[in-house]
Amino acid sequence: QLQLVESGGGLVQPGGSLRLSCAASEFTSDYYAIGWFRQAPGKEREGVSCISSSDGSTYYADSVKGRFTISRDNAKNTVYLQMNSLKPEDTAVYYCATDVVGRTFYSGNYLASDEYDYWGQGTQVTVSS
Repeated sequence: QLQLVESGGGLVQPGGSLRLSCAASEFTSDYYAIGWFRQAPGKEREGVSCISSSDGSTYYADSVKGRFTISRDNAKNTVYLQMNSLKPEDTAVYYCATDVVGRTFYSGNYLASDEYDYWGQGTQVTVSS
């Protein structure tokens, strides 16, 4: 069964940077999309970014555009989320997830969590001085 393992979270000051990694147990190029999501205490899970496996297209939530960058290394079966200029409101548990059946491709809803099948356990990101 496909497994996803996130890493790279931690405590960082406002304005700082972190790079999250999502390591998959199988070939990431076989997936339709791999996305990053986050959930803060008392809030709903929200889509942060996604990368399409078919053409490498990337998608970002408005709240992170220009600050976060998603990338992938197919040779390592790993997807990264580079997070710069972090703000306290970025504090959350960050999850990666995969769409293995193509829901995102057909719906176009690349940042909708309902379109994803497999999820990692999450990594905590805390932005605080």
